[in-house]
Amino acid sequence: MKSRGRTLTRVLVVISSLVILAACKKVKADTAQGAPPEAKVVPFPDAMLFSVDRPDQFPLATAAERAAASELVVTGAVTPDVSRNIPVVSLASGRVMAIHVRLGDTVQKGQLLLTVRSDDVSGGYSNYRMAVADEVLARTQLERSKDLYSHGAIALNDLQVAQDTEDKAKIAVDTLAEHLRLLGNDPDKPASMVDIFAPVSGVITDQEVTNAAAIQAFSTPSPFTISDLSSVWVVCDVYENDLANVRLGDAAEIRLNAYPDRMFRGRVSNIGSVLDPNIRTAKVRIEVQNPGIMRLGMFVRATFHGQTREMHTIVPASAVLHMHDRDFVYVPASGKNFRRVEVIGGDLLSDNTSLQEIKSGLQPGQQLVTNALVLDHVLGQ
Repeated sequence: MKSRGRTLTRVLVVISSLVILAACKKVKADTAQGAPPEAKVVPFPDAMLFSVDRPDQFPLATAAERAAASELVVTGAVTPDVSRNIPVVSLASGRVMAIHVRLGDTVQKGQLLLTVRSDDVSGGYSNYRMAVADEVLARTQLERSKDLYSHGAIALNDLQVAQDTEDKAKIAVDTLAEHLRLLGNDPDKPASMVDIFAPVSGVITDQEVTNAAAIQAFSTPSPFTISDLSSVWVVCDVYENDLANVRLGDAAEIRLNAYPDRMFRGRVSNIGSVLDPNIRTAKVRIEVQNPGIMRLGMFVRATFHGQTREMHTIVPASAVLHMHDRDFVYVPASGKNFRRVEVIGGDLLSDNTSLQEIKSGLQPGQQLVTNALVLDHVLGQ
């Protein structure tokens, strides 16, 4: 009986194990059917990698290095030379009757700018005519006094008084006549208008007057400001850490954003003694001769050449591709591929215009395609 009991127990254990194993297989199968498929990784193509059939058709060059003076490049703007800003002063108060020029016009010395109707002129003519009448009377009295004195009818003192009165009357006439001339009027031709002329040649850079406006003599602001723009200032912001690279009298190369292919030369005339507390920069002033194309407010890029020497990367100028205001070169990659690399190009060498500096993006010793334009044309077909 005991033997049968043990056999029955073993059979039950085996059956239970089989049932549990079957259940586990079913659960595993159900889980496998509901799980998402494994992800497939698709490599993203390299947009800067290009393949060609015959890479040997594109000769390679090796980037070299050259010692050159250190450079500091900053930005700035064209401003007028304040010593060449001449205010146009009105010597008479009155009402503007006509304006003959406008803001931005180029004027010549002596050119008519505006006409003012002024009571100062009317009053000046009135005083002048009264002074002339007084002088005529004083001269007549002097002639009479001389005649009377010659006949012993009056004392010498009376003659001297008459002479003094005549002298003072002449001084008054001369003074009032000069006042009218100073206002721009002829004492012999009475008028109530005052014409204001340009004191110097230049460009009108400020206008503070309109038609029918009232102006005051010697008032500020002046009706016009004329600037001589034959020489201008370029004012740049230089960071505190870079000020050691800029000295008074240093030469600077100026390039206008409007004319990037033209280079102008200037000289540092002032370095600001006060820093901007927000951006930690100082104003550096460069004096530049204006050939006529530099306009006030134009943005510029100024380059200062320091005293220290540093190594620059040099490549053939034809190896640099200029596209969308950016510079690129092609370097060989594995297989039949070339990689387009963005660089920051510098200037052409003054002693060899077929070579160009690369400021960053390429190291000396790296190889690159000699003629980037040819390769870019082939890739674009």
